[in-house]
Amino acid sequence: MPKPTASESSEQSGAFRAFIAQKGLRATRQRMAVFEAARTVSGHYTAEDLLKKARSLDRSVSRATIYRAIPLLIGSSVIREVDVGRDQKYYLAEAGGANFRAQLICESCETIVEVDAPFMEWYGKAVAAKHGMRPISQKLQVTAACLNDRCPRRGAARP
Repeated sequence: MPKPTASESSEQSGAFRAFIAQKGLRATRQRMAVFEAARTVSGHYTAEDLLKKARSLDRSVSRATIYRAIPLLIGSSVIREVDVGRDQKYYLAEAGGANFRAQLICESCETIVEVDAPFMEWYGKAVAAKHGMRPISQKLQVTAACLNDRCPRRGAARP
């Protein structure tokens, strides 16, 4: 993910501050450290990864602060949650794209690759409309096995 420009950073920070103010919350130093960490961690990350990054910005950030901040970050579209059916959820900084995103997940090393899948949004709407419904959410995830030698657990995948 490309690093946000200073104006994008300031705009997103202002939007996040406004969002939490609507919730009756303050933009504390720790909360803003979590916000900054969430925007700058590259790729998919866990809450523990976010904690490490936030603590590198502010040592006083606690695990509780992370878990309280994650719903705020999701609600304000700073990050999105990616549930790949494992013991933990992953998060990804929102890139601002409008295209539907799907995940390709290696069963062995758990690498997650985001792919554009604009057809899925159309498909979900079309199928729901055919049955007199309105889609609320949808996701496409493909579990696969890495075929390259860089996968550290390539041979461990099920056949």
